[in-house]
Order: sequence, then C-alpha cells, then structure tokens
Amino acid sequence: MLGICDIKGMCGCTEDEIDAIAMHEQVSEAVASEMAFHLINTNGGVPRLRRIIKKDIEMAESFGDFEKAKKLKGVLDNFIMNQRHYYQGTIATIRH
Repeated sequence: MLGICDIKGMCGCTEDEIDAIAMHEQVSEAVASEMAFHLINTNGGVPRLRRIIKKDIEMAESFGDFEKAKKLKGVLDNFIMNQRHYYQGTIATIRH
C-alpha cells in the first residue's frame, strides 16, 4: 500500500508545490499530488500550476500573511527553476 510520501514522490512536484495546490484547490495532499502529476504531464499544465501558486501568494498577501507569501514566493521560484525546460529561457520574464 502506498503512503502519502510515496504518492507525493511520484508526482513530479515538490512537497511545498503539492501543499500549495492542496491549499488552493482545498483538497487533500493525495488529490493535489494526483492533480500535479496530471498537470505536469498535460499541455498547458505547467503555466496553470504557476498561476495557482501565484494566486496563493496574492491570497496570503491580501490576508496580511506575509510569512506565508514569502514562503510561497520561494515555492514559485523553485517551481519555475524545476520547470525551466518548459520555459526555455523565459524564466526572467515570468517570475512574479
């Protein structure tokens, strides 16, 4: 039987990225892992995941939770770097 760590490890995203998806979509970590796997392997999925994380940052800032926003900005930076093959040199123009 697979545990949540196994499921997270198979999806192609970091734990923080999965947590951001789970928070945004208000789903469990297992469902967020499945969503992440699907999106990473779907046309248009990488930009959608980037938008999800950006919306989470905006939400945290709107509630004054600047610590969470700071953490999510780091998650976004890591996500962009991990998906650099997708963006092929456009990283600087899409950051925040």
